Amino acid sequence: MSALETRFRTAGAAAREAASQRRIPAWFWPAKRVIDVTVAGVGLVLTSPILILAMAGIVLVTGDVPLYRQERVGLDGRRFKIYKLRSMVRNAHERRHEVRHLNEADGPAFKLRNDPRLHPLGPFLRRTSIDELPNFVNVLLGHMAIVGPRPPLPEEVAHYDDHALRRLTVKPGVTCLWQVSGRCELSFEQWMALDNAYIDSWTPLGDFAIIAQTIPAVIRGVGAH
Repeated sequence: MSALETRFRTAGAAAREAASQRRIPAWFWPAKRVIDVTVAGVGLVLTSPILILAMAGIVLVTGDVPLYRQERVGLDGRRFKIYKLRSMVRNAHERRHEVRHLNEADGPAFKLRNDPRLHPLGPFLRRTSIDELPNFVNVLLGHMAIVGPRPPLPEEVAHYDDHALRRLTVKPGVTCLWQVSGRCELSFEQWMALDNAYIDSWTPLGDFAIIAQTIPAVIRGVGAH
């Protein structure tokens, strides 16, 4: 067991106790998985033309592999590889120290509107969330859900307090309350509050409501960078 998983036990126990007090119906969990698999499968089929065009564009402008995997932290502090379309130049993560001083986010998160590590198509892929479409593969593999807190980077989680660690008590999601409420326009505390509100009140019907809000939120592109 990793140090992160060990540290997570306290926050996880507290969240599971809160969930128990809610008396979540047993059918909520299989219903959520059915929603996840159905939406991810249909989503991949419907967005496949967009994915193909985006991947071709990435190859043309970068000459690099368009799809990549990045380590993220998921349920109970376990690490997994998330699938994304490449929006940055190769080795961008290793160059993070070069732009760290430009960080526009508070807390342990890193967000930068005009990141110099983005390739020419990067801003468009980020603004439209096309770079996140391969997340559907992670949903089918069981690493993620359709709705849940966005999966953080390990170096971000290393600075989480117990309040923020609670977001690891459910599977990370492709979309979430933060995603449809302004994303990077919100403070880190507002972000964590939304994730914890989801943890304390989620239902299958509520997941459908968030999914329905995601499309207009993506079209508006508020806070997407």
